[in-house]
Amino acid sequence: MANSTYHAPSVCPVCGAPMTVTRLTCHHCGAELTGNFSPCRFCHLEEKHLHFVETFLRCRGSIKEVEKALGVSYPTVKNMLEAALNALGLGEQAELRAVREQEERADILARLAKKELDVDTAVEALNQLKGGK
Repeated sequence: MANSTYHAPSVCPVCGAPMTVTRLTCHHCGAELTGNFSPCRFCHLEEKHLHFVETFLRCRGSIKEVEKALGVSYPTVKNMLEAALNALGLGEQAELRAVREQEERADILARLAKKELDVDTAVEALNQLKGGK
């Protein structure tokens, strides 16, 4: 097991503070570089998020293919995608989400006023919006 590599922790197991990379080694020629280096954004991912991102990329972004590969449902894939995006700092921010929900709510009410939706459908759509889809 001397040649095994491990996923480096991104936070200190003792105090929880972020960890930094301080030494890089070339296993081919033995050169070493020391200093304080920021790990890449993906290095901070937990193993479960990293596995999901790799599967998502391998499936070329096809949620149906990710469902098959991981043996999970569509909503689970969407939740896993959102969790990975949040872990990477790329998730929707609360303000943007609130604005989007307001716009969707206004659209539902406008469609109801134009009689494009019946009351039951509009209520169901508004409730789904409230529930976070």
